[in-house]
Amino acid sequence: MVAVLRNGNGPTVLLPADRDALPVREITGLPYASTVTATDGEGKEVPAGTVGTRSGPVLSAADSLRFTIYGRGGHGSMPQATVDPVVLAAMIVVRLQTIVSRETPPGETAVLTVGSLQAGAKSNVIADHAVLQLNIRSYSEQTRKAILAAVHRIVNAECEASGSPKDAEFESFDRFPLTSNDAGTTERVAAAFGDYFGERAQQMGQQTASEDFSDIPTALGTPYTYWRVGCTDPETYRRAADAGRINQDVPVNHSPAFAPVIQPTLDTGTRALVVAALAWLSR
Repeated sequence: MVAVLRNGNGPTVLLPADRDALPVREITGLPYASTVTATDGEGKEVPAGTVGTRSGPVLSAADSLRFTIYGRGGHGSMPQATVDPVVLAAMIVVRLQTIVSRETPPGETAVLTVGSLQAGAKSNVIADHAVLQLNIRSYSEQTRKAILAAVHRIVNAECEASGSPKDAEFESFDRFPLTSNDAGTTERVAAAFGDYFGERAQQMGQQTASEDFSDIPTALGTPYTYWRVGCTDPETYRRAADAGRINQDVPVNHSPAFAPVIQPTLDTGTRALVVAALAWLSR
């Protein structure tokens, strides 16, 4: 849905917003919970009623890869006559974890997650191939290229070590750009938030989430800023923070238990949109 609100000549402000629809069954038990296998996933581990801004890189770039590795199928009772793609896949998954821990410089934020591994259909049959899907998050093009190169190197090397009869096949099927907030734009919005929200206006940290939000202003050659609105029940957040268990106790993005508190989240989000717009439109 696109709405254009005109008010004569003057500056123009674009306020985009979206929600994710994912193959997740919601388990919150709320009376308004989704009844289909999809839920919006924009949860943040910050208390409701707060807004956060940050200049420079704020959301990571993202790359999704799908690769197929090949073995030689056969009976589960005779593994010596096969090349087992499940064992090969397991070796690849373990080795891929070393890219961030052993090849990425300390202080350079990066994430590599293998989110899907599929092979075979029966307990006593060794399949002839396996399909893996992984996701990479990075904050610099240099790190991104290095990780992608390492993935290809490791997959190919493990296939050769296992005697794979066929080269692995790679497919890049999804990519999101780095979201890097313009300093001047962010400073102006942050000042407006500070004046309106007071101590509820905060500095946000980098997020290893990714968005295509920046595609539109980048295409238009327009500076932009992406901000955060908290949605966690403040008491739940306080207890989790006191126990040092925020990551474990607060449902995060894409969790089936994610359930933002309705208020003050809705009011804060709406007011943030208006305050940010007025920072440019009011005289």
